[in-house]
Amino acid sequence: MPEVVGPTEPGGGLLEIQGDGTGFLRSYENSYLAGEGDIYVPGVLVKKHGLKPGSFIEGQVAQPRKPNQKPFLAEVEKVDGMDPEERAKLTPFPKLTVVDPEPQIVLGPGDDDLSLRVIDLLSPIGYGQRGLIVAPPRSGKTILLQKISNAIVERDPDTHLIVLLIDERPEEATGWRRSIKEHGEVLVSTLDEGPRNHVRLSEITLERAHRLVECGQNVVIVLDSITRLARAYNSENRGGGGILSGGLGAKVLEKPKKFFGSARNVENGGSLTILGTALVDTGSRMDQVIFEEFKGTGNMELVLSRPLAERRIFPAIDIELSGTRREELLLPEAILDRVYTLRRVLSKMHSLDAMPLLLDKLSATSSNAEFLGSFRVTT
Repeated sequence: MPEVVGPTEPGGGLLEIQGDGTGFLRSYENSYLAGEGDIYVPGVLVKKHGLKPGSFIEGQVAQPRKPNQKPFLAEVEKVDGMDPEERAKLTPFPKLTVVDPEPQIVLGPGDDDLSLRVIDLLSPIGYGQRGLIVAPPRSGKTILLQKISNAIVERDPDTHLIVLLIDERPEEATGWRRSIKEHGEVLVSTLDEGPRNHVRLSEITLERAHRLVECGQNVVIVLDSITRLARAYNSENRGGGGILSGGLGAKVLEKPKKFFGSARNVENGGSLTILGTALVDTGSRMDQVIFEEFKGTGNMELVLSRPLAERRIFPAIDIELSGTRREELLLPEAILDRVYTLRRVLSKMHSLDAMPLLLDKLSATSSNAEFLGSFRVTT
């Protein structure tokens, strides 16, 4: 423990622990990646308080004796907003009891954006959902994700939203920040920052989410994209093993799958909802292999259609291929029966005709409840 000389001042940040047991407090302004203003955390404090990576630490910060050293944490006052001793008593994330996703996160309860109302009907999202959004190029993915993200925090301001952008264009990151504003965290590793940064950011973000869920919070991670995250792990050659088709390492997908698989609803506690995008029809064999490996790992899929998008029909959702497992846990029986009837009607139509018809009927009503109540249920 460095010697404290002179007065201390309050400080804090997100804890990232190093291999030697020491740590650094990272700042949100730098997307929790290493920066000049980071605060050093002595290993003795990490051990004393049982600190975990991803916790937000507040305490007293002392200035170093030598000019080439970083300020260091001299005293821990709060861990994730709690007394350190009380925080240490909470159940660790892997030992939390996992249950099916519920209740439903209603995105469009009234006369809202039709895209959100379509999702509520055909691919409902529950707390703890593991949702895969399958997106070909120029299919309206980013705008749809932004609508979903904003709707989640508008309906439930207590939900902690984290938008994680991996290998993203800088201008896209700016657009996301302006869309989300102060309603959530937008964490970005841009395409010029390299795969090592992409991997580090994804791992500290997942730890951050785990710590929040341990505290009983509902957390939603919007990950764009699973594909680029898997590419980053492949570039870093994490995991070793042989080579799959497309140049993908055989064990590379273990950690991206662990990330996606962390989504869960906790009994009598919080939840971690992950909505991750898988890029398809990019012309890359590796991207296709990544998609095939993740296909079926979610419990909700939203498949976007390039032909619909080319005809400027949005949301460009493939109705037949999209859906949620165990949707009976999210939708009341009366609504579920009508949704089944709706699907039977739409399944008889060509996919390019079904979505325009659905949007036309939805726009004539003020809510999904009114829309579903307007037609007879068949068995």
